[in-house]
Amino acid sequence: MKAIRFAAAGDAGMAELEMPAIRPGHALLRVHAAGLCHTDIDVLHGRYGSGAFPLVPGHEYAGTVEAVAEDVTAVKPGDRVAVDPNIPCGHCPSCAKGLTNLCATLKAYGVTENGGFAEYSLVAVDHLHPIGHLAFETAALAEPLACVLNGLGAAGVGTGGHVPGNALVFGAGPIGLLMALSLKARGVTKVAVADISEPRLAFAASLGLEPLGSGSQDLAARARGFDFVADATGIAKVVEGIIGLTADGGTALVFGVCAPDARIAVAPFEIFRRQIRLAGSHSLNRNIPQALEILSRDDGTMARLVSHRLPLGEVLPFFAKSGNPATMKVQFSVEA
Repeated sequence: MKAIRFAAAGDAGMAELEMPAIRPGHALLRVHAAGLCHTDIDVLHGRYGSGAFPLVPGHEYAGTVEAVAEDVTAVKPGDRVAVDPNIPCGHCPSCAKGLTNLCATLKAYGVTENGGFAEYSLVAVDHLHPIGHLAFETAALAEPLACVLNGLGAAGVGTGGHVPGNALVFGAGPIGLLMALSLKARGVTKVAVADISEPRLAFAASLGLEPLGSGSQDLAARARGFDFVADATGIAKVVEGIIGLTADGGTALVFGVCAPDARIAVAPFEIFRRQIRLAGSHSLNRNIPQALEILSRDDGTMARLVSHRLPLGEVLPFFAKSGNPATMKVQFSVEA
């Protein structure tokens, strides 16, 4: 089978691999859609996870069950499914608390195990979720959307009926826009998105979001003006500024992936005096079904975040490309 393969850190290419042998408790999945995430690029360069090379990347994917092990009854050939990539140990202190995304030895398809940028993928059946008639390209958005939902849950958005009056998300890339749209879906009526890219801000506006230029006077004039502020850029300097834009009694969420050695300066007195809630969020936590339910109700707006649907070989160059504001979510896609 054809696959994108990381042979070593920084070394990505196309490969012809043997079909995976089906193991007990597993299903062979024919991949129909797999999304490229910036995490995949970090994995390639050894900046995320344990650097398990060689590796087939891809942790955002959906497809059809091709075959199952003899002991499998939960799914059958022909089933249309999406993948939960996280593989927790199930018994460490975090797992015992239900925080499987914080597992001490967390593994994941596309990070430590072969993932979705291949014609076929071997997946444990308890990581497969039915997608009904949802398009595969849309179902492949379930993983990033589940990450967003985990972040909103960590920040208390929607918990106990709490809905911020307004919100600001830094970053008009796919994950930032997915968060902004999720906030609207949870009843936040006024959602703004900040970015330095005019084309991306124009696209955000077309989705019904308020565009604001990062570093602009318009944004500076809104200091302490947002009940909820989230960073989806992973830029430490941006994170440093979100407290100043958060309203008294509001919530700030660190959602983007900053470099592990990055540091910010925040005045603890300000957090204390203005009763700011500061939250963090990592990955998803067994909430693919909730993400799929939201995608099934969406009017197609979230699906607009997929800008490229390409054959496998044409996805490979995007592991090296960056900076094109017209590029949103890139997917490996094949017809059913």
